Amino acid sequence: MSHKRIHPIDLMANKTADMCILDVRTAAEVKASGLPDCLHIPLHDLTPERLQAEIRKSGKNATPIYLLCQGGKRAEMAAEQLTGKLDAELVVIEGGMNAVKQSNIPVIARGNNVISPERQLRIAAGLLIIIGAALGTWVNPGFFGLCAFVGAGLTFAGITDICPMGMLIAKAPWNK
Repeated sequence: MSHKRIHPIDLMANKTADMCILDVRTAAEVKASGLPDCLHIPLHDLTPERLQAEIRKSGKNATPIYLLCQGGKRAEMAAEQLTGKLDAELVVIEGGMNAVKQSNIPVIARGNNVISPERQLRIAAGLLIIIGAALGTWVNPGFFGLCAFVGAGLTFAGITDICPMGMLIAKAPWNK
């Protein structure tokens, strides 16, 4: 399903203090950089009830609700998840934070020492493959199955744009 979209420059041209921008990225991504005065609920924690509670608590105007992620995919998923469950128009910010930064819109940078979930995923997958190969070589050839399992998971993630390992990493305590 396609939702209404807005380019970050058009959004910022009409931005008001009570405008509701919902950032659905992980906590680690938001810690690295973000737009000021956004609500933050990671996609994996997003429910209509939680969003309504956050809007009430913040005093933001609940319509429209602008959805922001890193590149646009998770914002689209959030819009699909919320469609029909809220009495508000949902608008996806085209290109997400990548487009915001390319448009030279000021962001709040909180530090470069945060490892993004995507990098965490690459590190975890690489380590699992190295461990599987080492154990398969020196302990038991059955451990080569770990390499195949990780490779199949990466292939599945590439084809479907759904990554179970990424979802687990997003829920890790250091990403809260």
